[in-house]
Parts: sequence; structure tokens; C-alpha cells
Amino acid sequence: MLSEDKISHMSHILLKELLGRKSIVALEDEGKIRAEIKRTIVAELRVGEEIDAVVRKKIQSFSKKVVEGSPEWDILYKKYFREEEVRRGRVGG
Repeated sequence: MLSEDKISHMSHILLKELLGRKSIVALEDEGKIRAEIKRTIVAELRVGEEIDAVVRKKIQSFSKKVVEGSPEWDILYKKYFREEEVRRGRVGG
């Protein structure tokens, strides 16, 4: 998980970039926009952590033990992570 300071810093950078590119017009208080950016980042990080836990549990449930960090583990982890993202609607199938 990222620290509150890092998330806050990222929200400032994102807002500045969006305003600079004229991708958005700050009709609201910029503080409210940054707060929403921070909320979104935290929510996405939580979902990523949940998916990580599901994928690790799935790999650990195999009768044949797969060593974390091995090429086989990495391939399975990426495959199951992607499948879980698709299942949750985070990315297209």
C-alpha cells in the first residue's frame, strides 16, 4: 500500500496534468477533485490487494506445490490475476 503522502502527491500531479492538458475544467474546488482522485487510487489499490490474496490462495491450494518466484509460479500468478481482473470487470476479456 502507498503511504498517504505518496497518494496525496500523486493526486496533485494528476490534477495538475489534467488541468494543464485541458482534459478537465476545475468547476469544483480543486481540493474536492484531489480528494476524489485519492479515493479512487485507494479503492483501486484495495481491489488489487484483494485480487492478490485470491490468486495466492488459489495457487497455494494446488496439490502440487508451486514455489513462489519460480517461472511456473509467475506464469500462474499473472494468468490468474488477469482472470480475476476480468471477472471483476476491471479489464476487458
